[in-house]
Amino acid sequence: MLPFALLLIAYAIASDIRLSANPADKLLPAPTTIWNTAVALFTEPDRRSGEILLWKDTFASLTRLLGGVAIAAAISLALGLLIGLIPYARRMLSDFVSVLSMVPPLALLPILFIVFGLGEVSKIVLIVIGITPFMTRDLSQRVLDIPHEQMVKAQTLGASTAVIALRVALPQVMPRLISNVRLSLGSAWLFLIAAEAVASDVGLGYRIFLVRRYLAMDVILTYVIWITLLAFVIDWALKAISRKAFPWMEAGL
Repeated sequence: MLPFALLLIAYAIASDIRLSANPADKLLPAPTTIWNTAVALFTEPDRRSGEILLWKDTFASLTRLLGGVAIAAAISLALGLLIGLIPYARRMLSDFVSVLSMVPPLALLPILFIVFGLGEVSKIVLIVIGITPFMTRDLSQRVLDIPHEQMVKAQTLGASTAVIALRVALPQVMPRLISNVRLSLGSAWLFLIAAEAVASDVGLGYRIFLVRRYLAMDVILTYVIWITLLAFVIDWALKAISRKAFPWMEAGL
């Protein structure tokens, strides 16, 4: 907790210095101001819609984020097993996935808006395109790293390629998949917020870029802290699932 306490103290000192020089300064609002703003954002409904906007934004963003990450994880798992187990698929797809991983996803954002429109699909597709190649490359390498003796033993016992994929490769790849999802969450949030900032009428990223024109730093900082907390909770939940489902993997670390 010490680094967090030091960061909070440093911010409080910097804020106090700026507000002492200019009480109307908006760049570094006082911690008490941020706290009061956070309480209002979490509890007070909007005057026009009657809804609490922060919860509405959170639901919209989490729906997009979790949907995109889930689709990316499923595609990565399927391609990773395919590339890692089948030589023909590896020769056909390996270089293709490697090239895709070098394409900057944000550069594709205008194309996605043109092709899929400004709705939910384009935002989810951006997340999928952004994190799938990285996850696929890592998972396929994990499959290739499985000891060859295990494959030979399974084939000796009459296992087909599908059985090897499900009974030999999949249990060893799943912990790595969860680890990849955890590592990709930061990028997924980045792509989501960028898409919401450009074209959306609800969402955490949309709200941040909406209030920036008013220099509402107390609102922006509240949203940033909330996003960080959400990311931490999701990461913690995935780690707990990994420990519970694959204790042998945690014991080997």
